[in-house]
Amino acid sequence: MKIFVTGATGVLGRRTVARLVEAGADVTGVGRNVEHGRALLDLGATPAVVSLFDRDALAAAVAGHKVVYNLATAIPTGERIASPDAWEDNHRIRREGSRNLVDAALHAGAERYIQESIALLYADGGDTLLDESAAVAATNFTESALTAESEAARFAQFGGVGIALRFGAFYGFDSRHSLETVEAARRGVFAVPGPADAYFPSVTTDDAASAAVAALRAPGGLYNAAEEPLTRADHADALAQALGIGLLRMPPVPAGFPGQLSPLLRSLRVTSQLFKSLTGWQPRFPNARTGWPFVIAALHGRKEASRPLQTAQGGPH
Repeated sequence: MKIFVTGATGVLGRRTVARLVEAGADVTGVGRNVEHGRALLDLGATPAVVSLFDRDALAAAVAGHKVVYNLATAIPTGERIASPDAWEDNHRIRREGSRNLVDAALHAGAERYIQESIALLYADGGDTLLDESAAVAATNFTESALTAESEAARFAQFGGVGIALRFGAFYGFDSRHSLETVEAARRGVFAVPGPADAYFPSVTTDDAASAAVAALRAPGGLYNAAEEPLTRADHADALAQALGIGLLRMPPVPAGFPGQLSPLLRSLRVTSQLFKSLTGWQPRFPNARTGWPFVIAALHGRKEASRPLQTAQGGPH
């Protein structure tokens, strides 16, 4: 099976590409430069340097592929997350890029189109379990994800299988957002804003990739892909225990918190039961209590591997 993957060198994309190649697929991955191309070759994929905004070049690159994944994003990090301007690249990818990619997939006669999306679209649900029928309440921060989902639905209108996956918030040892959260935790602060008793949907980057591959078995439609949701207080405790430190302080939401980021404050007790029942997907890490220890162990292992070897005299080897 020939599969085309955008965002192939991101934290989700490279894991998805590796799993698809391992399963025997012939994968073409989009990378932005020569370095990304080499990384894709190392994964066993064929690199393609093409822009989501170059319609003709994109159509040529997608030709001959039966499955198309759109995993491309440009999520800002750090203090930039509060700036509306910082989100423009991500919005353009989800609006214009998704439209161009669906057009290319339709022109290629692809059979399946899989679009990443986000569980933060849902309206605050309190303690209620939120399945795919739950109400959404998009803001300027999340609205473009709905546009991308509509493109997957448009693909289905022409007879293909269109799928949108609403992922929980990613965390992993090589995720910039996760590294920022870990560094804040080492200073005694849990950096995920919101009420302590509000549920926060999450999924490790490894389990998100396994869900992306499981989507090859799913009927067309919209699906949640997240681990068992815990409250923010439970997340904070899980991270503190993984780091071997004391309780983390959970600061109050500051006055003037940007309205477009209000989805981060909601209680979203998202359930992925539908996707599990139809595909057999089960996250390796059922929730953050098991996920954070894995992430911290992997982060420590990565740091150890990057240290220079020492000779018996203590010098670099």
